[in-house]
Amino acid sequence: MNDPLFLLIGLGVAGYFAWLWREDLRAGQTGTGAMRNSLPGAVPTTARAIWIGVLGAVVMVGLETWGELRLGVSDEQSEITWLFALYSVFAAAVIEEMVFRGYLVVEGKGRRGLLLGAVAASVVFALAHPHLWEWEDGKLSWHFDLKAWFSTGCLFLGSLWFYACRFGPWNKNASLLPCFAAHAAKNLTVVAVKAAQGFVVAPW
Repeated sequence: MNDPLFLLIGLGVAGYFAWLWREDLRAGQTGTGAMRNSLPGAVPTTARAIWIGVLGAVVMVGLETWGELRLGVSDEQSEITWLFALYSVFAAAVIEEMVFRGYLVVEGKGRRGLLLGAVAASVVFALAHPHLWEWEDGKLSWHFDLKAWFSTGCLFLGSLWFYACRFGPWNKNASLLPCFAAHAAKNLTVVAVKAAQGFVVAPW
């Protein structure tokens, strides 16, 4: 995951889709382009909705850090580079939010369908992150230790929060902006914690 070429490509892809999403947002705000909105959630929202998302995400990282300390697994974190930190704050926030909170949404089935879809997608979101598994040198290995389960569980809860950021009553337009902001804030806080604990080890 710390491969510089992969991270740079990811940053480029995220930048492109962020630009497309912003263009859709602007088209909807100005009435140009017949409100094309080809990307999901490209509608405005309030500053309150964004701040709720950000504060909730930061609190979740604080609880996760506290939990790691209480469980005695804080020294089992993975090491990252500053380039990966940049990727996680920008590219991961953009791409993952567009995919999960943008496209992997059950619509037209009522609140129950929306909730069940969010839970199912959050399971996929959590399992997609390499904590319970690892692919290295062409070989898949599994990790079922306490730290792996704890981190996966925190990712699941974080995903549910990001869905709440989009579909909560404080975000009446179901904009993705609070999701982008919350995800970026969460990952930035994680980077800050890792840096303070000595787990950010190199520029790239």
